[in-house]
Amino acid sequence: MQVREILRVKGATLYTATPQQSLASAIDTMAELDVGSLVVMAGGKMAGMLTFREVMQALKQHKASPEALSVGEVMVREPVTAFPEMEVNDLRYLMIEKHSRYLPVLDGDTLMGVISFLDVAKAVLEEQSFENKMLKSYIKNWPDEPQV
Repeated sequence: MQVREILRVKGATLYTATPQQSLASAIDTMAELDVGSLVVMAGGKMAGMLTFREVMQALKQHKASPEALSVGEVMVREPVTAFPEMEVNDLRYLMIEKHSRYLPVLDGDTLMGVISFLDVAKAVLEEQSFENKMLKSYIKNWPDEPQV
């Protein structure tokens, strides 16, 4: 299975923020949408990623209210990315190695969507469930051995 298949099933809805936006506003958006990340866009291009990890680190480090910080001050400027042809196992290893729960998917310079670790887990589970059903069906309909 490839990343493009996960995006096709998940959909390519993107939740975004701008670098100038207040961190408080971005937190409100993340809470309202029940998402753990926002793609930070500037000039029609991805400028970075904001995840709940950066939010927590910024609040602890700056000891400031989220109204006093901008998204641009706390976002990851060069996030780890995936590409549509990437195999899911390679994606899982990358996410684990880089400790990334959310990866933007780029096709060249075009942002295709964001894949979360939860999206990957769901896709793998669905694929395994389908394979199990097929195997059970095959075993159930196993041809009889020819009589000698």
